[in-house]
Amino acid sequence: MLKRTIIAVFILITSVALGQGGTTSPYSFYGIGIQKFKGTAENRTMAGISVFSDSIHVGLQNPAGLADLRLVNYSVGASHKYQTQKSSFESQQSTATSLDYIAIGIPMGKLVGSFGLLPYSAVGYDLQSEEGNTITQSSGNGGVNRAFISFAYKLTSKLNLGVESNYNFGSIENDVFSKQEDLELGSRVINRSEFRGFTFNFGASYKTMVSKKLELSTLASYSPGTNVKSDNTRISSTIAVLPSGFLAEAQSIEFEDPDSDFIFPSQFTIGAGIGAPKRWSLGLEYTGQKTSNFKNRHIELDSSLDNVEFVDVVKIKIGGFFIPNYNAIGTYWKRISYRAGFHFENTGLNIEGQDINEFGISFGVGLPTGKLFSNVNIGFEVGKRGTTNFGLIQENFLNTFLSLSLNDKWFEKRYYD
Repeated sequence: MLKRTIIAVFILITSVALGQGGTTSPYSFYGIGIQKFKGTAENRTMAGISVFSDSIHVGLQNPAGLADLRLVNYSVGASHKYQTQKSSFESQQSTATSLDYIAIGIPMGKLVGSFGLLPYSAVGYDLQSEEGNTITQSSGNGGVNRAFISFAYKLTSKLNLGVESNYNFGSIENDVFSKQEDLELGSRVINRSEFRGFTFNFGASYKTMVSKKLELSTLASYSPGTNVKSDNTRISSTIAVLPSGFLAEAQSIEFEDPDSDFIFPSQFTIGAGIGAPKRWSLGLEYTGQKTSNFKNRHIELDSSLDNVEFVDVVKIKIGGFFIPNYNAIGTYWKRISYRAGFHFENTGLNIEGQDINEFGISFGVGLPTGKLFSNVNIGFEVGKRGTTNFGLIQENFLNTFLSLSLNDKWFEKRYYD
């Protein structure tokens, strides 16, 4: 009954929320948008580190960590972002809510499988600029989603290997309208890209006791750069602005380029952590992503991209957890997991010679619920992205996370008197 109920809830949530962009950032104008965090709320409250894997949580970042799973796990997570976007002259507030992931992990002895859905990137912005007597309005929406299937194998008691296959799909639309104040007609350009194709991720993890109480955990993962099909369409129109304020299309021309490719950049992650198993751990991870060969998709939007350079992404994450007594009987608060961490990231964008960096501090708790170590996870993250220098925008944000990690047993032998 539990399994059928959870799967039904997952399907309902996915149909409603997966298509939502989940961002209002003007920096989603570039490339294929803001890259979404890939990982569970448990990871995110520890700054995003994934070096710690266990028997009751499914992992989404390093597929090798799945091999430690011993119970069938259903996981779903969502987040809400409140942010203030400010320039040197003004500021405004915005909010966005999104489904972050839905996943099921199934242990089969030394082999463990997992599958699910998650967003890879999100686009959502609405901008207006004035230059002379010309007003330009730009908006965008959409994103790229991933359906994934992963397998991990416990090669030895210490070493796990894993592989993940992702099917990427989605669409992004950008709309640019410009008009001079003294002219009746304006121009509109709508660019639409449809993405579809496979990417892969390979991982390994290694754990060993370095003393009677301390365990060393390490990981490495690599995603090769992959070409993904991108079908691009541009619609160029002449627009008449009616006295009522409505826009009427006077003339339109459509161009198609169905055979172009988009390069998903390669990425590697290494990490290490030390701690007492099931009590506390502290870890450090480094991620590099080859985004310097990124393009703003096949169809360029306007000349404003001349001041933009894509550089390689660098992420540094430090985080950990503490559990007073995971197996305490009669004392609920001792079984709560307390997590925290901080991260620094070069987002891969350089605008007007300024690197667009991000810094965040996260913290949260894992609340035990029900049987088989199921839990509800609540977390928060505060941080900032960007700068107000050179007319750019700084985003100060507060993220709230909520996830369910529910465990069940399959293939259990039952005995009757």
